[in-house]
Amino acid sequence: MKNCGDIEGLIEKADGLREKAKYGVSLKLYKKALSLSKRKGDPEAVLISNIGVADVNRMTGNFEAAVKHYGEAIDMCQALETPLVEADCMVGMGLSLRALGLWKDAVKFMTAARKVYRRAKDKSGTAFSIWAEAGALRVEGNISGAIRKFQEAHALFSSIKFKSGIAYTLCGLGGSHRMAGLYKESFDYYTRANRMFRELKDRFGTAYSHCGMGNAFRMTGNYNDAIKHFRQAERLYEDIGDIVSYSYTLWSFANVYKMKGDLLPARELLKKARRNFKKTRDPRGIIYCNLTLGEMEYMKGKSGRAEKLFRLALKEAVARGFKLETCHARMLLAVMAGGPSKTLSCYGRLGVRTMPSGIPCNMP
Repeated sequence: MKNCGDIEGLIEKADGLREKAKYGVSLKLYKKALSLSKRKGDPEAVLISNIGVADVNRMTGNFEAAVKHYGEAIDMCQALETPLVEADCMVGMGLSLRALGLWKDAVKFMTAARKVYRRAKDKSGTAFSIWAEAGALRVEGNISGAIRKFQEAHALFSSIKFKSGIAYTLCGLGGSHRMAGLYKESFDYYTRANRMFRELKDRFGTAYSHCGMGNAFRMTGNYNDAIKHFRQAERLYEDIGDIVSYSYTLWSFANVYKMKGDLLPARELLKKARRNFKKTRDPRGIIYCNLTLGEMEYMKGKSGRAEKLFRLALKEAVARGFKLETCHARMLLAVMAGGPSKTLSCYGRLGVRTMPSGIPCNMP
């Protein structure tokens, strides 16, 4: 970047803070750099600071702002003829749209980016786009497809010895195997990722892997160890300021209490998580909270209220094409009607081997 003076210093400082997961201060500096670069009429600095603003907003759960700034950055990339930077922005856009539940649109951006990376023979970018698409398939509920894509990304990151990429694909494999009902494999993937993240001093990745390890313990009924890992994830997420990941940890925590029949703390955790999901406009998070709240109403003998929450979750899941959450909602409604047998094929089609079949349900 040329002739940027203090703008360059602002961006470098913001980059360093972002690397340390100091997102709040980093965002302020990127915004200051963006404003200053616009006033000075420096398009390259505008582009770089726009990407910084978009990235940090995505990392902290402000997905609509991220979409806006990635859109501006993509337009500028086309004007400046920087295809690889544009591809990076397209993946960022895809990740933001995925978080908003728009997984079909997300996949379009990710596959478009991959074409650019492959033309440029950029293995790291190609692997990044495959990892991002795998996450979108997981949101769709295509669990077997997600596992295949995560494995593809893992192999490519491994071939270039990119440790951070390897660790994040291990987390993706951990989550997808949990969804598939393969809890031992899930724990093993997350444990390997956790070791790598601690070596890399990646605080976000460390938190992510602790949450995954906690969920693997939760699914096998080892609630004490689950809580230990959730607390470690919770502390890190709160410090980082990642409201979305923190809220999924709260949901997982609530499910531990629900399974133990301790509904009061479970309800408080779910209320907090659902409030956060509404703030970040995360439809999957809201669906999961409604499903769990419905279970708790059913456990208290309030079948009418439970059915209303299950049907609300089902309506949203179907409308957004979330196949796994659709299965969960139908299974819970079937339990209320006397048995979930009709819903079992729904899970099998998605590559899910262990199906929840009662209330309370230890939902993966």
